[in-house]
Amino acid sequence: MDEWWRPLTQTADAVIIHVDLTCYVARAANALVWLDRAEQARWRRYRYDRPRHEFALCRAALRALLCRQLDCRNDELAFETSPHGKPSATVCGARAPVSFNVSHSGTHGLIALVDRGRVGVDVEERVARHDPDGPIRDVFSPAEQEELAAACGAHKVDLFFTLWTMKEALIKALGVGLSLDTSSFEIPAEMRLGARTGVFRFPHDPAAGWRLDNLGTPSYAAAVAVELDPVAA
Repeated sequence: MDEWWRPLTQTADAVIIHVDLTCYVARAANALVWLDRAEQARWRRYRYDRPRHEFALCRAALRALLCRQLDCRNDELAFETSPHGKPSATVCGARAPVSFNVSHSGTHGLIALVDRGRVGVDVEERVARHDPDGPIRDVFSPAEQEELAAACGAHKVDLFFTLWTMKEALIKALGVGLSLDTSSFEIPAEMRLGARTGVFRFPHDPAAGWRLDNLGTPSYAAAVAVELDPVAA
């Protein structure tokens, strides 16, 4: 089978896989054979080709990776979804000892895998927005808004997407969807200044620690958040 994914990097806590979404049409047939009946029905409900095939490629890659890691057959692997929409894996009906998260944007997909704890990953292609000030007011804290207001041109776009993906990764790791206001917490100051990794704590739960990694490249902004062991936190 043509594998359209490859290892991207490994942090102290997570393995990150990059999914190549450039040739999505040519690879769609190979991807579809991995999907179960419910996933194929979901695939058919997409109205447009690109999101339809992006879903198929990312889900098929996830299935192949999990089957390899869990040493199981594809027909033994299934997914459950939390009330806020975060998926988890089961093997023959039993909860699998692995956590994962998936994100894709444009031609890039990312899959994050960890052996324990919660994980969230987000990726966004770096493209200029017509009205960045609207989202800036909605999702960033006052201090973050000031830093974005002081930035100009390409630097402002890069900072916007860097902060956005870090916040999205944290929200996805927490697994609460949009029920938590992203303007209520700040990315660690050292990471706003360029550090590639840091430890984050939500204001409403300071006892829990999260390792946050900036995975961004010139092509895309990306981040992964992994729940720290309570001893390490």
